[in-house]
Amino acid sequence: MEEEASLLEVREDSRRAIRFTWGIFIQEAKFTGYIGGPMVAVTLSMYLIQVVSTMMVGHLGELSLSSATLATSLCGVTGFSIMLGMASGLETLAGQAFGATQYRKLGVYTWSATISLTLVCIPISLLWASVGKVLTFIGQDPLISLEAGKYATFLIPALFANAALQPLIRYFQSQSLIIPMLLSMPISVCIHIPLCWVLIYKFGLGSIGAALATGVSYGISVVFLGLYLVYSPSCDLTRTSLTKEAFQRCGEFLYISVPSAVMICLEWWSFEIIILLSGLLPKPQLETSVLSICLTTATLVYMIPYGLGAAVSTRVSNELGAGRPNAARLAVCSVMIIAIIELVIMSLLFFACRNIMGFAYSNEKEVVDYVTGMVPLICLTVIMDSLQGVLSGVARGCGWQHIGAYVNLGAFYLAGIPVAVLLGFRLHYGGKGLYFGILTGSFIQTATLAFIAFRTDWEYQARNAAERMLQEREVSVAVDETK
Repeated sequence: MEEEASLLEVREDSRRAIRFTWGIFIQEAKFTGYIGGPMVAVTLSMYLIQVVSTMMVGHLGELSLSSATLATSLCGVTGFSIMLGMASGLETLAGQAFGATQYRKLGVYTWSATISLTLVCIPISLLWASVGKVLTFIGQDPLISLEAGKYATFLIPALFANAALQPLIRYFQSQSLIIPMLLSMPISVCIHIPLCWVLIYKFGLGSIGAALATGVSYGISVVFLGLYLVYSPSCDLTRTSLTKEAFQRCGEFLYISVPSAVMICLEWWSFEIIILLSGLLPKPQLETSVLSICLTTATLVYMIPYGLGAAVSTRVSNELGAGRPNAARLAVCSVMIIAIIELVIMSLLFFACRNIMGFAYSNEKEVVDYVTGMVPLICLTVIMDSLQGVLSGVARGCGWQHIGAYVNLGAFYLAGIPVAVLLGFRLHYGGKGLYFGILTGSFIQTATLAFIAFRTDWEYQARNAAERMLQEREVSVAVDETK
């Protein structure tokens, strides 16, 4: 009877035809700004913590900079990307639980995510502890490998801190509790800068100090958000203690989080592969530098659509959990319009600044001129990323990350990278060819996700959410009876 009632609510909502009006767009735009803007600041702050560490290590010398950059890249690919991807699965479960007013489940899911991510950190930390030996084995410079291995080893505390931080961010995001995140992450960056300087220079720890400072800064955010969760009245309904149920739901969390991690990691890794391939071109230093500049710029700009994606993920998951498929559909339409406005503004801005953008990274004329020629491709990347960021948020809100994983596999590894290799090496277009190849993958990814999103049966998605929440009630009753 309870399942029939929930499904009946979905059917009744689907009959209520809601027109897309200017008023609805303004309302959704306000919500998007309320969630998306702070999420941009949160994501940018997490990114800046590692950037600041690398910048300060760079003043120690070329060896320290190259080893720290190499270690940061490897740790991002093998660790932080996995943490981010797996935690994104919580957006589906926690967001739909909050929309269905099953507040306790939100807290239980957060514990399950924290437990799962912490366990995953164990094999990753063993890999990081062996980075020096691995790099030496594959033929990297022994001195660079040794220093990179030290940096990666002392970055392990940051990995475990990230395993707790990512679920906490999704916990607050799913409830639209933005203020604690907006306070904690920028404060951590402000603390990280002097802390990093003290550990590197005053205590004489060198690059190791930068790695330790990263872990401390992430830990400060965890403590701040954890204290807010424990003592804030706004978390009373969703606050839970660690129970047996949290361990039992780890399997359910992994069912969604693993495809979510694959979806994000496949895209992340493809860009790293392009950087590695650029080192095989005739002018490796120039090509690698320019491609790194282009991808770094695209990553910074991507923070904006990522914030929009976080907003639409929260909106869609909440509305589907509440059994309102039409509201979820209207939220997607509204945020897509905002994304189109954003991509037009940013791409025009980049194109207008194409002749001076290279000076932000280098004073060498060859590099600046090369970057100027790459700006049109960067503009296309901005367009693709703006749409893809929102569409990925829709995937997380609905819970079809497994489809997104297949899309990214096909777009980047069956199309993008092969095209990059063909253009870059066989047809001798160099770095532009490599970048155009990865842009081809982004285009296929965006087009496919757009087709899936706008062909989505929202009533079916709402029924899935209702059935998932019903199964949660049954499991909870079974757990309670065993106590």
